[in-house]
Amino acid sequence: MSTNPVVPLLDLKPQYTAIKSEIDEAIARVVASQVFILGPEVEAFEKEVAQYCGINHAVGCTSGSDAIVLALMALGGKPGDEVLCPSFTFFATGGAVARIGLTPVWVDIDPATYNMCPVATAQAAKQCKKLRAIMPVHLYGQAADMAAFAALGTQLKVPIVEDAAQAIGSRDAQGTGVGVRGAIATWSFFPSKNLGGFGDGGMCTANCPDLAESMKMLRVHGSKIKYIHKVVGMNGRLDALQAAVLRVKLRHLESWHAGRQRNAAFYDAAFSAAGACDSRTPLARGGFALRFPYKLPAPARHIYNQYVIRVPKAIRDDLRAHLTEQKIGTEIYYPVPLHLQECFEYLGTKPGTLPHTEAASLETLALPIFPDLSQDQLKHVADRVVGFVGAASKATVAV
Repeated sequence: MSTNPVVPLLDLKPQYTAIKSEIDEAIARVVASQVFILGPEVEAFEKEVAQYCGINHAVGCTSGSDAIVLALMALGGKPGDEVLCPSFTFFATGGAVARIGLTPVWVDIDPATYNMCPVATAQAAKQCKKLRAIMPVHLYGQAADMAAFAALGTQLKVPIVEDAAQAIGSRDAQGTGVGVRGAIATWSFFPSKNLGGFGDGGMCTANCPDLAESMKMLRVHGSKIKYIHKVVGMNGRLDALQAAVLRVKLRHLESWHAGRQRNAAFYDAAFSAAGACDSRTPLARGGFALRFPYKLPAPARHIYNQYVIRVPKAIRDDLRAHLTEQKIGTEIYYPVPLHLQECFEYLGTKPGTLPHTEAASLETLALPIFPDLSQDQLKHVADRVVGFVGAASKATVAV
């Protein structure tokens, strides 16, 4: 009698086991040095990330959230300035903007990619009076339309800040790595990321040396010389232990990307065989009631920090409950868009303002995609999803 496998949304233990000796050596090196804040490990990691991403300068910091704060401070953001950004994203995107007194201006998404829509961004920009920056998010590991955003930034004479927290190693439609086109890119090394640390960690990257120097100063309370402060900054320094761990993991990142891409291809094939289309086809068009992620064609590159399917809102939560019963982990990224969060009520954005964003929040569901999934686990997930969606569709037709 066969037993169905347990499939967690994410399991980092196999990854750790495979590189434990390297990690142990790196941690021991830092402990022996007794240099725990910034220092040689952080400097080496910054150089290695800059080289990996094809960017001139990298500045390690405390988290992906603080990376956004540093970026906006370095660009001279002042209270009342506006930042165009998506509402369909992790809270830090808008939260970091508001935290330093800037005003998030919400923009709707492209329903095929879930990334901020350049056309909607241009329209929203017309309503801005003190626009400071445009901040697209490379959501789920797929690059936003950076050619369009770069052109829009040039037209409006405002910098682009790329929120690349989920997308290290992704490439856009022209094959350019994320983080290269904007004035500053921000990165997260939260443990669930493709490149994840043993706690919080983040980074800012830039090609401009002046911006990089500004962020280096801002992350240490606005100081270049100890106890002498040019501006009011923040405590935003990256720990050496995190940098050492991340240096080890960076060496393996390409193989982990490949594993996620391989697993995504398995899901794509299984869902396509059941009659599903990718997310370019709206659910309203009918057919098998599931949409798998649209992947931009080469030379673009999707690194699948998440693999997100779309089903009718009437069955999304029931599907998730069914998968939980089958011991399959899932997550909703993101159930309440930022413009509908209580903390942002003061901005006055009403329900219905961002229709694609609001629909996605009710229809999307992330499936396990981490590189160590077995074929049995992948098949179990795909079979249970297809079976439930197929049965639910037949029930709807019968009614």
